[in-house]
Amino acid sequence: MIALAQTPLDRWLPKLVLCLRQYNLRFFTADVIAGLTVGLVALPLAMAFGIASGVTPQAGIYTAVIAGFLISALGGSRTQVGGPTGAFVVIVAGIVAKFGLSGLFMVTMMAGIMLVVMGATGLGTAVKFIPRPVTIGFTNGIAVLIASTQIRDFLGLQTGAIPSEFVGRMQAVFSHLNTIDPRTTLVACGSLAIIILWPTITKRIPGSIIALLAGTLVVIAFHLPVDTIGSKFGGIPTGLPALHLPTFRADLILPLLPSALTVALLAALESLLSAVVADGMSGDKHNSNVELIAQGVANLATPLFGGIPATGAIARTATNIRSGAKTPVAGMVHALTLVVILLVAAPLAKYIPLATLAAVLFVVAYNMGEWREIGIILKLSRADKAVWGATFALTVLADLTLAVEVGMALAALLYIYRVSQTTTVATVTPEYVESGRAHMLQDKDVPPYVSILRIHGPFLFGTTDKLAEETEDLKKFAAVIILRVRNMTAIDATGLHALEVFSDRLQKTGRTLLVCGAREQPARMLEQAEFVNHLGRENILPHVEAALNRAREVNTSFEGLGKEIAADLQRAAL
Repeated sequence: MIALAQTPLDRWLPKLVLCLRQYNLRFFTADVIAGLTVGLVALPLAMAFGIASGVTPQAGIYTAVIAGFLISALGGSRTQVGGPTGAFVVIVAGIVAKFGLSGLFMVTMMAGIMLVVMGATGLGTAVKFIPRPVTIGFTNGIAVLIASTQIRDFLGLQTGAIPSEFVGRMQAVFSHLNTIDPRTTLVACGSLAIIILWPTITKRIPGSIIALLAGTLVVIAFHLPVDTIGSKFGGIPTGLPALHLPTFRADLILPLLPSALTVALLAALESLLSAVVADGMSGDKHNSNVELIAQGVANLATPLFGGIPATGAIARTATNIRSGAKTPVAGMVHALTLVVILLVAAPLAKYIPLATLAAVLFVVAYNMGEWREIGIILKLSRADKAVWGATFALTVLADLTLAVEVGMALAALLYIYRVSQTTTVATVTPEYVESGRAHMLQDKDVPPYVSILRIHGPFLFGTTDKLAEETEDLKKFAAVIILRVRNMTAIDATGLHALEVFSDRLQKTGRTLLVCGAREQPARMLEQAEFVNHLGRENILPHVEAALNRAREVNTSFEGLGKEIAADLQRAAL
């Protein structure tokens, strides 16, 4: 990892500028290898996202080139890779169906302006006020919608035009199941099997690329009469996209404003989530405001070349890091790799079967769905389940804009309710005073292998980042960390997720987390969500006195590790 020198201006400089101060040939070599790998991964995804969004496959590639280069060059993350993503597929398809390409270009540029303003004014932090049940709800919904749009191409159904609404689409699919094409289905199933099973052979070459090559070769070799990019779109033009100014219609500004706001919020949310994932994998810390400005600039630029909305892509970012990327140069190389493919191999794209791209999107939908989170949500309160359920149902059955609006409204009401429940009025009795002694720190002996953290007030969505900020450098903490939550008056799904992430981070470094003093509502939520089992029931204590006793028991089991952590603490102090 590159150690970046800090100056007062650094908080507004792109991460690329900071990294180039200490750039060398070793970093360049690693970045080129990573960029080439991610470029190959991005190719089938970009085409698939373009087709699923109701535009051409080259529109997806152009977006990956323009947005991918700009987001890496101007962004606030060292390893973030930008481009078209599954989050936009549903809303983009809806905009194209209702307002045409000119409407889509207007929405993308309006969202770009909003993102630049959010980054320049520091409003990017407002994204944290979207609670976890809402984000999980619309992520689940988007995944279902993406999968539903690919059934026709996967099975080779002869349906004609398919309705954009989920219910109408599924009715059309089921009513035409008698038109399944066995050859198309065989190509699709083979492609899906390759994508799923290829990582067991090697992870160096992406399974989607192997499936793309295999599917294309099979179609060419056996002259299979299946739908391809050539038969559906006439192929992909060779060369770079032409610059053109989109048609601007003032009368569409207000009708498109809700869609533009949804695109901006989705872009901000997904890009910052991706940047956080990148931080965890690379050990870096992204700059949220600079990142949002870069996202805004990218979305202002892509419509000029016929592109669609773009944001940070979690899967491609993770691939970038695993491939050895060191700086934003890797993301720029990924974009240039796609340019070379456009210049050299574009004519071959006409043979790519749509069934293979459908298989790629099925895997994307499964991976982005966060299905395991549903089980966690269902263990929470009825209110949390209602927020998730409403967001999920409206995403699938209505539209994403309405789903986010309703989900946020419900979450805001839930927030007000939970905060109101934290207010209590009671008479102070001798028993109350006596029961508080076990929670006091003033008369306790805290050994050197123990660090104590406290959370004061409601630990709800919008506040959980404070725990991450306080514990950013784990080397300054001892082997046992006691999290004192006696004054944490309420917790929600987002807060629980933050505690789980914190616990996992500590476990990876060999540290032990103890939680003590939970009040009625937090204690009930910790039990309901099975956080007690996640952490270990023996590590949930009634008060700090019991937590210190437990810390002494834990310390005897890893004294060697305690010495290593003590050395880290000493180095941090110096």
